Amino acid sequence: MVEDQASKKLAKNTTALYIMNITKIALPLFTLPYLTRVLSKDCYGVVAYVKAVMQYMQIVVDFGFLLSATKDIVKVQKDKDAISKVVGDTLMAKLMLVFSAFVLLLIMIINIPMLRANVIYTIMSFVVVALTCFLMDFLFRGLEEMQVITFRYVIMRTIATVFTFVFVRSDSDMMWIPCLDIIGSVVAIVLVFVEMKKRGIYIKITGLKNAISKLKDSAVFFLSNMASTTFTALNTLMIGLFINTNQVAEWSVCMQIVSAVQSMYSPITDGIYPYMVKTKDWKLINKTAKIFMTLITLGCIFTFFVAKIVLFIVGGQKYVNAALLLRASIPLLFFSFPAMLFGWPALGAIGKSKETTFTTVLTAIIQIIGMIVLLLIGEFNVIALALWRGITESILFVSRYRYCKKFRNEFLL
Repeated sequence: MVEDQASKKLAKNTTALYIMNITKIALPLFTLPYLTRVLSKDCYGVVAYVKAVMQYMQIVVDFGFLLSATKDIVKVQKDKDAISKVVGDTLMAKLMLVFSAFVLLLIMIINIPMLRANVIYTIMSFVVVALTCFLMDFLFRGLEEMQVITFRYVIMRTIATVFTFVFVRSDSDMMWIPCLDIIGSVVAIVLVFVEMKKRGIYIKITGLKNAISKLKDSAVFFLSNMASTTFTALNTLMIGLFINTNQVAEWSVCMQIVSAVQSMYSPITDGIYPYMVKTKDWKLINKTAKIFMTLITLGCIFTFFVAKIVLFIVGGQKYVNAALLLRASIPLLFFSFPAMLFGWPALGAIGKSKETTFTTVLTAIIQIIGMIVLLLIGEFNVIALALWRGITESILFVSRYRYCKKFRNEFLL
């Protein structure tokens, strides 16, 4: 009976996350074809470049709390006072990180021409990142109430999406993009605090010492997340620095398509994680891998043949010539799911945080070395970069799978 209830809860949470990730896919795919058509390629390149920078800022602000604080909430699920303290100390730690991230951003603005030429847009985009401190995703993930996260996300993104079509009509309207995100975020924050009040959960800050302790506990997760961002945002930053905004635009459109597919993977791994922390069920990991890798293989084959059609639909005629780039990204699509599945949901669930982080950092270093080599031999281009990403993702998967085999006795077999 208890096992049935746990299975139902897992299914409910996975469904909620799927709804959220379908929204993550659908709404940007509604606006992407619109933005690529109403904005010039250079302007869209700036938008994509700043977005890549904000991915780094978001990693700094999140600092791995989505995993570490979620685990803390799981441990004290039935103690509202303890939950409130976790929420308060985590929030204080995040606000400290917002200040640090902003200082880092100012340094980047001074040194990177593309950011320096778009200072206000860049800072407004950072405000969106800062507001995520108050969305409390870790809380509702730990409580295994993913529907709250899903509801507020759908509301937040729907507001920004609908008004994008109303206010963004040309390059001169670019500032509306972060402004609409800010409005959506504020509405989502209000909804989150209403849900917290319903559950009798409040913000209880116990002191600076405990906030710093939270940062220490989350450092290993942060290192992993920062390293994993090397696989995405750093590529965009490097293309912007060493090639041009046109290439940034093409790369970003293709990576948005890749991210849309990867968003379909996240609900599975995110939904399994809290359940795996409790059960450490190896059979669930194995079964999930077998089912979804079959579907992913078929999807990769399909992508190869319809690349031009997809790019025409998503970006318009001026992005069709990026079909080779999208095809070169297929190995990345293939290896992403098993790399994710055998990471935190598997290794993380049995307490192998250091091993999981090591695989990510190692692969990130390999990624960076590869980029440097491409620069040195004069072959730094988007096709070579996409192919290298596929190789590094396969290395990430293999290294994590080997650790799972090594520590297999720590799973429930």
